[in-house]
Order: sequence, then C-alpha cells, then structure tokens
Amino acid sequence: MDRDTVEPQVDDLPGDRAREWVEYHHESAAPSTYVYDFVWDRSAPAEGPFCTDVDGNVLLDFTSHVAAAPLGYNNPLIMDELAEFDLVDPLKIAGQDFYVSGGGEPGGDDALPGPADLMDRLTDLTSHYDMDTVFLSNSGAEAVENGLKIAYDESDGGKYGITFEGAFHGRTLGTLSLNRSKEVYRRNFPEISSIHDVPFCDDAGSDPESCSCGFFPGDDGESRLRKKLDPDRGHVNPDEVAYVIMEPIQGEGGYRFPSEAFMEEIAALTDEHDITLIADEIQSGVGRTGEMWASDHYAIEPDVISSAKGLRVGATVSRSDVFPEEKSRLSSTWGAGDIIASLQGVLTLDAIQEENLMANATERGRQFQETLRDADLDGVVDVRGKGLMLAAEFESKELRDDVVDAALARGLLTLSCGYKVLRFLPPMDVTEREIELGVDLLTKAVQDVN
Repeated sequence: MDRDTVEPQVDDLPGDRAREWVEYHHESAAPSTYVYDFVWDRSAPAEGPFCTDVDGNVLLDFTSHVAAAPLGYNNPLIMDELAEFDLVDPLKIAGQDFYVSGGGEPGGDDALPGPADLMDRLTDLTSHYDMDTVFLSNSGAEAVENGLKIAYDESDGGKYGITFEGAFHGRTLGTLSLNRSKEVYRRNFPEISSIHDVPFCDDAGSDPESCSCGFFPGDDGESRLRKKLDPDRGHVNPDEVAYVIMEPIQGEGGYRFPSEAFMEEIAALTDEHDITLIADEIQSGVGRTGEMWASDHYAIEPDVISSAKGLRVGATVSRSDVFPEEKSRLSSTWGAGDIIASLQGVLTLDAIQEENLMANATERGRQFQETLRDADLDGVVDVRGKGLMLAAEFESKELRDDVVDAALARGLLTLSCGYKVLRFLPPMDVTEREIELGVDLLTKAVQDVN
C-alpha cells in the first residue's frame, strides 16, 4: 500500500466474510456499542488513515479508533522502533507490586522504555500545572475513577461532586455517576450520591449576558455554579465539594467546545473555593487539539489530569500532595505493568513532539474546517473543531445517521456523537491530500442522501 497514492475502494460492505466474522464474534460477545459491520483485517495492508477489511475493501479511517490510535495504522514512527526490540514474555506484569526496566540506566536511553519512562514523560508534559506524580492503570475509566479517589481523599470528607450537562466520563459505576449524556448509560445502575450538574456553556462568547445555554442566566451575568456555591444564597457548601470534573472539550456529548467566559468562570470558582479540578483528557489529550492537553487552550489550571486512549494506557496525573501517602489506597494489577502499552505510549509522545505533529494537527484541522465550510452542504448547520478534534452538526439526527451510512459506502469511516453530530479524528500525521480526500468523500455522502 502506497500511502501517497492509495484511495478508498469499496465493492461490497459489509461483504460475505465480514458478515461471517460479525456473526462469529457475537456468538460469545455481550451486546455493546458496535457501530457498523466493518471488520479490519490486521494481516492486510494498512498505513496512516488507510486500512483494509476482510473482504478486501480499502477504507479511509477518520476515527483513529476514537482517538486510541493517534498515529493511525502501522506508523513507521512506532513500527520501526518496535522492530528494534527483542520482546519477551510476559509483556504484562503485576506492575503495582513489582518493577520492570529494560536493563539500561534509569532515565537514560533504555533499550526498552517502560512504565517508569512513560511516567517521567507525563510529569514533564504536565509540569506547567506543577504536576509531578502519576498513577498508571488500564483504561480511561480507571484513570477517571482514580482521579475521583484522590480528590475525595484530598478533600478530607468532601461529599459533593460537580459535573456538567452532556458529560461522558466512562462506563464503570463511579464514572457512570458523572455522565450526563445518554440516559441508557446509567439506567438502573446504582450511583455515587451527591453529584450535582450544571450546564456546559459553549455559546457565551466574551459576554456572559449573551449566554443562552443556561450557565450565565439572568441580567446579572452570574453563573449557576457561582450561585450554587454562594455561602449566603447557594445550596451546596463549597467547603464540602470534593471536585469539579469536566472534559475541556466534550466528546460523547457532541464535540462541544467551551466558551472563553465559561472556562474563565470555572477557573475563578475552583480557585476561589480551593476545589480540586479534574480534567478528563481521555479523548482530547495527547496533542490532538494542537496542544498537548485541551486544557492548555483555556484559562483553567487542572489539579488532576486523566488520560488514556492515545496514551495507550490509563494515567491519572497530579501533584504529590494530592495523592494519598498511605499504601494500598490505590492499586491496579496490570496498571504499571503493561510493558508493550507503556512502550507504545512513550514512542507516541516522543513522535508527537519530535515530528511536530501538534502543529500538523492545527494546520490540517484548519484545512478540514475551511474546506468543509466552503462546500456549503445542505443540512450541515455547523462545522467546528480544535486541531484534529473535528465535528459537523446536521439539521437532524436522521440526516446525520444517513450520512454515516453513505460515507461508509464510499469508504470513509466516521463516528457519531451527541444527538446529531458527526465527529472526525484523523491520525495526527494526516496529510493535505488525505484531508482533501476525506472532505470530498463526506461531501459526496451528504449529496447522496439529500
């Protein structure tokens, strides 16, 4: 496969072999969130955003596996490095009970960078928030859960948590308690008590009084959160709030980008009341928005960052004084013991910085938005994004869903989010040609259904 010339080619999707694989998979698999019957053939050619399914169809993947494959398929920045290592078994150890190294000097050019090296990279990349401590885990949900744990512990008895309308933080029982997106995620599951929610404001601009989202209601311009925490008028004692948790850019909730006024208010309130601010950077972090963390675009200064997906492991990052000193308050059998995932995380972070991929994300994201807006497509009511965290909003859910299917038929993989939004997450080294190709396929898909 020549990445410089390859184009999507779809004969029949899903084909016969894909149907067989899907049927075989669901003989044992519990019902989950499968979007469509695309079956990647990992033994077939794939590079960058291009991949091949089990029936030989070639597709342009603008999902990057929901940001979990930030450099796309078989990127030489990862694969060439992996080929240099003599991999061993086991590649996962009980990493919260034992340690592992590649045999070199600590902090040096280790033959096999591992968990300690990944944590070292992360403390360097969060040092502007004075963070110096990392807890590794298996997934984003665990990274958020551990953020909640250390915030509750740090608050010394704080019982309240504050989340935002439209939020999605994971599918474990604790994280489900924070979700305010689709109702089906939480139905009939027990929840953490005393979780309050307020609007996520994406339309206030620089004037809070112009806000229509409900965060800055009334003529006084005061936010609902400020009133909620007011010692005289509020019904939540700020001294008993353990944390405010937010996605700096909402993902599952519809790729909602916050207003500057909203983020300034969050920063001011968490500082004024000394409330721990947890930034859920599972989807938005690791360079995708053109900054290493989406938080870097805004006025907030998080006390805890939860990361995963593009990092290849779960990571809860904060200051040493926020983490519990007592042993066994936190643990995870595989958390700091996934050798290959930690290695991939190190290589990914190094590639993003050394190859200037955040600048590429900014430029290619701008190209995507400008090209799609210029297409002036019927039924597309908004095009928005930061870096390569991109979205198109449609006039109806039905049109959005039809476009997903039409784009797939033309060989473009996309994902929906929110109620009527389509999201795009090209790999961070996506090229100008690939953006043009993706927008062209999307344009034709919209025209197909109109």
